[in-house]
Amino acid sequence: MVNQFIYLHGFASSPHSAKARYIRDRFAECKIKVKIPDFNCDDFSHLTISRQIHQVGSIILADGKQDIEPSSSQAAPVILIGSSLGGLTAAYIAQQYPQVQRLVLLAPAFGFLSHWLPQLGDTQVQLWQQQKYLMVYHYGEERSLPLSYDFITDATQYQEEVLQHPIPTLILHGKNDEVIPIQASRDFAKLRPWVELVELDSDHALANVLAEIWQSIRRFCNLP
Repeated sequence: MVNQFIYLHGFASSPHSAKARYIRDRFAECKIKVKIPDFNCDDFSHLTISRQIHQVGSIILADGKQDIEPSSSQAAPVILIGSSLGGLTAAYIAQQYPQVQRLVLLAPAFGFLSHWLPQLGDTQVQLWQQQKYLMVYHYGEERSLPLSYDFITDATQYQEEVLQHPIPTLILHGKNDEVIPIQASRDFAKLRPWVELVELDSDHALANVLAEIWQSIRRFCNLP
C-alpha cells in the first residue's frame, strides 16, 4: 500500500508558507503529492490543538476509506511532517492513529505554553482570559487576528509525557531557535530511543537549511 504524506503547518501560518511550498515542490519532483490541510479553517479565532488533531484524523480515515474508530489499522500508511505547533500536533496524532508510520518534526513546539505564555506576561494572559480574545499576528494573513482563550484551555490538556508510542521519528531543530529552545527537543529525544534528533545551524524558521531538511526527509522516508 502506498504511503500518504501530510504536511502540518505551524501556528498562525498557512499551507502557503515558504516551508510548506518548498517541501510540496520537492515531493512533487519525486512524483509524490503531499496533502497540506489549512488549520485556519476560515476561523483562526477558534483554533485549538484538538481541532487540528480531528481535522487531520478525518483526512487519514477518509483516505483509507474508513468511517470507523481510529483504532482501525486498515487505512493507508501515513507519514506526517509537522512544523512547530504542527509538529506537536503530529506527535499527538501518531499517538491516536496507528495508520501513522513515521514522523518528521521541524522545530516541534514541545512545551510551547511554558515558552509562549511567559513572553506574553502575566498581565496580558490575565486580560486574555478575562476578555476571551487576544489579538495575535497571523503570518499567513499578514495581519493581527483575534484568538480565543479556548486555545489555551484546550492546550493544557495535552501533556507530552503521554507521547510514548515508539514510532520512528526524525526531529530537525535549529540550535539558535528563539521560539522553542532546542533543549525541548533534546529532552524529548533523550527519553525516547526511537527518536533521531538532527541539530541544525538555524533559528525557528529554518529558512536557511531547507535543502538540508529535504535531504534528511529523503533519507528518513526512503524516497528516490
